[in-house]
Amino acid sequence: MTETLIAVIGGSGIYEIDGLEGAAWTTVETPWGTPSDQILTGRLEGVKMAFLPRHGRGHVHAPSDVPYRANIDALKRLGATDVISVSACGSFREHMAPGDFVIVDQFIDRTFARAKSFFSSGCVAHVALAHPTCPRLSDAVEAAAGAAGINTHRGGTYLAMEGPQFSTLAESKMYREHWGADVIGMTNMPEAKLAREAELCYASVAMVTDYDSWHPDHGEVDVTAVIATLKGNSEKGRALIKGLPARLGAERAPCPHGCDRALEYAIMTAPEKRDPALLAKLDAVAGRVL
Repeated sequence: MTETLIAVIGGSGIYEIDGLEGAAWTTVETPWGTPSDQILTGRLEGVKMAFLPRHGRGHVHAPSDVPYRANIDALKRLGATDVISVSACGSFREHMAPGDFVIVDQFIDRTFARAKSFFSSGCVAHVALAHPTCPRLSDAVEAAAGAAGINTHRGGTYLAMEGPQFSTLAESKMYREHWGADVIGMTNMPEAKLAREAELCYASVAMVTDYDSWHPDHGEVDVTAVIATLKGNSEKGRALIKGLPARLGAERAPCPHGCDRALEYAIMTAPEKRDPALLAKLDAVAGRVL
């Protein structure tokens, strides 16, 4: 058993955790650069917590510019065992309405301008990603959301677009009608891929703010309406987070789905061929197997 450390990566509208005991903003240095911001650490109901504002306080990082590798590495260095992503998104489904939360279980990655792996030439690794989120962690998130009275949908496919512009009408219709996506956002990729490489359990909570541009009664995305919905979603998101410690507990058993052992057979490069400089950068992410 290890000590639980629940890490929350907050997207648009979520910039803090309420009720943290011993709260302090902590600077974490990583070999992958500077994280989005300092990380807020403390305890909630006796369980260690960490909060990282994905866009930085004041929303200073555009989706393409978020330092995803530094963020995941920093959380790993702090001892994170479980990572919950909370982010704003658009919906492709009538029943997934603005104000609802969707617990994502699949992704379609359409991003193209971001570094997507900790591994490269000098230390090649291939992790399994058929199921990119952790069912055990998603169970806890679903229970916490239900207890908070949030209208929640379990399961959904998240289309990760590059941004920062919203979709064209043609794109929105294609993602919805032909690709089977349920929600759309700009930040969960490569975040989920990197969390798997770092052997961290990852769950994604998509907070619906709008219907993207496909909906005939809503037209194009109205940023003013999005911001208004964001405010309500942020309150619900903080209520969800407050319910996580009781459901995850202070002690952490091995993940029954193997998220914390994702690198067990993933590294392909022969030991004598591995780049020492890259190995040094991988000390936190892959130290267990290296």
